Amino acid sequence: MKKTKNIIWVIALILVILLIGVIAFGYYKNATMEVKNPVATIEVENFGTIKVELYPDLAPETVANFITLANRSFYDGLTFHRIVKDFMIQGGDKEGTGSGSANISDLKDGGEDEQYSIKGEFIANGIDNKLKFEEGVIGMARNDYTQYSSSLKEESYNSGSSQFFIMTKNNTSLNGYYTSFGKVIEGMDIVHKIEQVEVKAADNGQETENAEVSTPVNPVKINTIRVETNGIDYGLPETLTPFDYTTWMYQQYGIDPNNYTTTE
Repeated sequence: MKKTKNIIWVIALILVILLIGVIAFGYYKNATMEVKNPVATIEVENFGTIKVELYPDLAPETVANFITLANRSFYDGLTFHRIVKDFMIQGGDKEGTGSGSANISDLKDGGEDEQYSIKGEFIANGIDNKLKFEEGVIGMARNDYTQYSSSLKEESYNSGSSQFFIMTKNNTSLNGYYTSFGKVIEGMDIVHKIEQVEVKAADNGQETENAEVSTPVNPVKINTIRVETNGIDYGLPETLTPFDYTTWMYQQYGIDPNNYTTTE
């Protein structure tokens, strides 16, 4: 009887030791396992491949937005519509004019066919994102409504949607005021080739002498953008209702935007 009890205690002790070992190994694996950041592969027609490592720890909403749009083929066939040498190349506008954005339906099946924006993830907007806009850094484009009124900071900061840009040179003026969310890890030579293309004045309604010379003479087409997430689901971004600048402007002059009559 005593011998049987001893055997039971030995078996129990072995099981406890094995359980402790399994738990310890689990903690060790979690502590030492390197979680790889998602990597976006941008295929540009007649130029080559650009690979960008994305940083979800710095800008989770922006990264989730970019991944979702890319892997749902939103960017396929669009262009780098704005190119400024020694500054950046910009793409992601389905209108190709610099004024376009994505719709909720571009993010998910059954979504509303309405435009959206996302929160800007940078220091001026209360987010501790200190990734500087150096050569190769990818950022989220947004509007700047403060040129019309200094009170429109929040509306400006939270106006990003689908347009992005890749820096071709360091630019400290953007630090803390735009969302930086990744960096080129392969194909920086391709980025520089793109910034060398011939450009013309942007067709944006401005007088020719004041228009930015940034529109490629020959379109720079994005064939595809796909993001390898390494099995991690980054989910959907939290979407916001975009600021309606036109309605706001009408209201400043006491005009009803629905029938263009004064409200006074």
